[in-house]
Formats: sequence, structure tokens, C-alpha cells
Amino acid sequence: MLLFVFVFLSASSYAQKSTIELQIVVKNGIGPFNFSLGAFAPYSDEENNPRKKTYLLFTGIPNNWTDVKFGDIETNIYQTVYQNYLLGNITSERYEILQKSWNWIPDTLNLSKEFVKCKIAFAYGKDASGEIKMVVDGNNNLDLSDDDIFAPLEVDLNDNSNKDTLSIKNAMVVSYERLSGNKIIKEKAPLFIMHSNSANRYCCNFPQYATTRIDGEEVAICSDGFTSTSYNSSMIVLIEDSNSNGKKANSENIISMGEYIKIKGNVYKNKGVNCNKNVLVLEKTNLPQSQLYSTQVGFKPFIFEGQNFKTKSSISLNDYKGKYLLIDFWTVWCGPCIQELPNLKATYDKLDKSKIEILGIVCESPSDAVEKMIDKYSITWPQIVSDDMNKIKINYGIIGYPTTLLINPEGIIIAKDLRGETLENKIKELMVR
Repeated sequence: MLLFVFVFLSASSYAQKSTIELQIVVKNGIGPFNFSLGAFAPYSDEENNPRKKTYLLFTGIPNNWTDVKFGDIETNIYQTVYQNYLLGNITSERYEILQKSWNWIPDTLNLSKEFVKCKIAFAYGKDASGEIKMVVDGNNNLDLSDDDIFAPLEVDLNDNSNKDTLSIKNAMVVSYERLSGNKIIKEKAPLFIMHSNSANRYCCNFPQYATTRIDGEEVAICSDGFTSTSYNSSMIVLIEDSNSNGKKANSENIISMGEYIKIKGNVYKNKGVNCNKNVLVLEKTNLPQSQLYSTQVGFKPFIFEGQNFKTKSSISLNDYKGKYLLIDFWTVWCGPCIQELPNLKATYDKLDKSKIEILGIVCESPSDAVEKMIDKYSITWPQIVSDDMNKIKINYGIIGYPTTLLINPEGIIIAKDLRGETLENKIKELMVR
């Protein structure tokens, strides 16, 4: 069910407010954003898994299937975790840690103490002919017998062809529940499911986005990289003539949570979507860009201090003033991060350290695993482990890996997410300056 809510706000009605709430309209499709997916997996058979208590119990799996696996796809992982906390499956200490790591999580008005059907059951297995088939509980009644059986679409993740049409054409409609106006309501959304043989994993997305208007301009909003419908991490972009005809927005113009967007000469901070109110929240600021800190190109990065993982000496962002600095946010469990390490190693060995440096920020990774990775890949550039003390990951609002920021000698971000050949070419360009 598409949500159509209209509101008429004159410029004078919110010009004097620092915080602005703009009603949103949900639409099917990918819009001006880039296609993205999230992986999902069946339930774990581990006997002592505390989350077993919250596994969905459903019927209707075909009797002639073999090698059956089943699980659920979450439309709102934060509601799921919150319910686990309320049920006692997650300790209050662990829940506080999760809240801190999800620094973009909205206020509790978006969460409900009542049970919300925010998970969609699925099962897959081999049919009588040995072919892999899947069924998804589209009507969310915990009975798969009244849902369509299908063969998961095989898609090459490395194929750069346009997947927008593919996802929309092959999406099914699924039902779920969410909180709106402090009441639990039923919703529907498109769900696209595919399989990748090369990665040996199932992936999915919800190909829908939202829009709103401010000062006569249209703003598009993406929910969690299309991996959920909850808009807990909301990216926004101004829809201009350059991307209004089906073209994709430049990545540098896509504004993450906590970043700033300029509209008709005014600067607003993206505070995210409150799904309970169905509004995008923007915070207007009168400060000049030179006084704002963000992870955007053209802004100052957030100041931080930490400890060199190997030498235990202190490291500060200010230590790199007068040099170019590439900050690499990564984790030990991120495949693309690990693939990039040899490239970073080769690049770092060629650097003129008087001009350019690299600093790694390791997130969500235990110390012993970091130690092994440093030794295995002969990492010689400094590494800081982001923890609850330095809060680097939280302050920077990092939600995906790898994330890189290139900072110039004046302390301004000049590029983001450089990797591989693109990074190598940029470094070569800077070296000859």
C-alpha cells in the first residue's frame, strides 16, 4: 500500500524554526539512487542461540522438498532487536551498546512495545526434480501454502548493467506492520529476491523510496540502502534537472544522516525520517560551511584522537595538518575491505610520506582479529580501533565498509570512497603537485 500524504507549508511557516518536519510520499522504484542489495540467510541451527525464541513458527513448506532451509527477512531490524530486548533475549547492556553503534537510530516513537509483524518468513529447498525453489510469506499469515513457489533469480553481482528495471519487474508484493501515529498499521511493499552463485548468497531489497518538497524543490529519500522499509538510516538528495529524467544523482550530492544539504540558499542537516509521523526531519543552520563538520566533500572532518593499535602511541587528526590524508574505515569481516588491502599496501609503499599519509580506522572488530589481519597483509600504515572511548565510527556515522575520505593539507575533505585504480590515479596526481 503506497502512502500518499500531502501537506502545504508556506515558506514563512517554517522559516523561523530550527527543526522542520516535511511529510513524505512513498513511491515504488529506485529513483535517483544507485541500486543496492542486502544479504539474508536462513535461521541458525545453533542450540544455544538466544534468538531462537523469536524465530517465526510457520507452516506450509512443501512436503516433497529436501534440504529445506527457512528464516525471515526483516523490514525493520531495529524493531526486531528492540523486541528481543523486551523479551529478555538481549541484555540491557548489549542493547545500549547497539544503540550507541546505531547512532542514527530514531527516537523510541518509531518503536513499539507491542509485537509488530515486521518479519517476513521464507523457505527454500530442492523440489522433486532437484531444482532449488523458494516460497515467501507474502501475506504474512505464517502459512506458506497459499503463497507462490518460484525459482530464485540468478544474478551476477559483478554485472554492472542496470538492475533497477530487473528488481522492479521481478519484485513481489509483501505485507508487514509498522508504527504510525503511535498505532500499528498494515503496509505493503515490493520485495526483490535474487541469488548469486559467485557469492553463494541470497540477496534482496525493497525497491521503493520516498519524496517530499521544501521551498518548491523535490527531495528524494532512500531507506537503509533499500535493505529495509524503516528509514532508520535515511539518505536524501535534491532532485534537480540533471537527475529528474531517470538519471542517477552524483554520489557526492547524496546526503547521509548527519550531513548537510543546501536548498535555495539555506543549509539543512539531515536528521532522518520519523516513520511514526511519516516526516523527513531537517534542521536548519545559519552557520557558514567553514564552521560545520561533516563527512561531505567540501567540509571539515570531525576531529578525533585515538591510539595507534601497534605502537600504542597517541594519534590525532590534527597530526596530519599540512599533508594529504586518506582515512580508510574498514572491518575485519568486510570482503571488499580485505580485497582492497593489497592495493592500499602497494599504494602506501610508494607514497612520499612528507606529502601523503594513510590512516586506517578499524570498526566493529575484536583486537585479536585486527592483529591477525595486520600481520597477514603486512599492514604498515597506522591503525586506530574505533571503540566506545574514541567513538570515531559513531561520530562519523559510518554505516558501510569500506568508506574512505581524502583530506587536503588545509583540513578539507576533497574526495570520498576512492578505491582501486581510482584511488591509485588520484594519489599519482597528488604526488606530482
